[in-house]
Amino acid sequence: MAEEQQKEQEVTRIVSGMRSSGKLHLGHYKGVLQNWLTLQEDKTCFFFAADWHGLTTEYAHPEVVKAGIWDMLIDWLAVGIDPEKSTIFIQSQVPEHAELHLLLSFMTPLSWLERVPTYKDQISQLREKDLGTYGFLGYPLLQSADIMMYRADAVPVGEDQVPHIELTREIGRRFNHLYRQGIPPLFPDCQALLMPTSKLPGLDGRKMSKSYNNTISLSETWQETEKKVKTMPTDPARVRREDAGTPEKCTVWDFHQIYSTPDERDEVREGCTTAGIGCLDCKKILLKHLADELEPIRERRADLLKRPDDVKDIVAAGNAVARREAQKTMAKVRKSLKMEYK
Repeated sequence: MAEEQQKEQEVTRIVSGMRSSGKLHLGHYKGVLQNWLTLQEDKTCFFFAADWHGLTTEYAHPEVVKAGIWDMLIDWLAVGIDPEKSTIFIQSQVPEHAELHLLLSFMTPLSWLERVPTYKDQISQLREKDLGTYGFLGYPLLQSADIMMYRADAVPVGEDQVPHIELTREIGRRFNHLYRQGIPPLFPDCQALLMPTSKLPGLDGRKMSKSYNNTISLSETWQETEKKVKTMPTDPARVRREDAGTPEKCTVWDFHQIYSTPDERDEVREGCTTAGIGCLDCKKILLKHLADELEPIRERRADLLKRPDDVKDIVAAGNAVARREAQKTMAKVRKSLKMEYK
């Protein structure tokens, strides 16, 4: 028995979700999905499509959220998120998330939510939307419920999301203190698992974002990708083929730093600074690497699109696994809150 308990303690539980905000692109792949691929190899992972979170800003357009969710899930499967290794599910299909969110709201100080940095930041950035709603103020608490539901001890995040994990940790401690006195804590201290930040820029050098129209989406055709790369801006000093350039002033060079081999980067640097190669020659080297990475993903995506029922079955199975786990947690939460009436 002691050996079994020790074994359980050694298992690291990971929870992470993603809301649909348009077509997934290389920035999502490099910044999030590649990290998930690594984590699923030796961690117990719960990955969910956050449709309720999508409604915090798109409550007037639920059809957009729904369409984006299925498209996103297909991308996850296409890049290699494996239902045999991870639990893949849709947030709203596990209604216990809403119940835990409600119960936690009774004991969470309002000031804790108002101090979350992204709250005021997003209100200022999304001025065209009416975000003066309880749902928007409370979305960090819903995130906490998402994490606590599976008793996760780590969540993969970037630095900007660390305050959300700190909030979750404080809420879990408050719950354990108020309702579990003399009983082993129900919720572990969740830690922020800082992930390597993607250094991949957008096609124009800014952050890759659909808002800037500078993305390479996972679902676009190779012809679209090729056209985008061939028209990427380069060092403005290279007006003519015979003009020498400076790689550091070229966005394509940033992509080479991520995709190309050291020998290829040396070749590009030499060719650029001496005008030995043209910008199109430089981009062809990059395109070869992009094809190697993207074409298998797009082939798997095309296959999944032909099998929508299989995709739905995969997600339905994940929903069922997640819900069974959620029901176990909620049984303990209700007992802690003296809400057993049988």
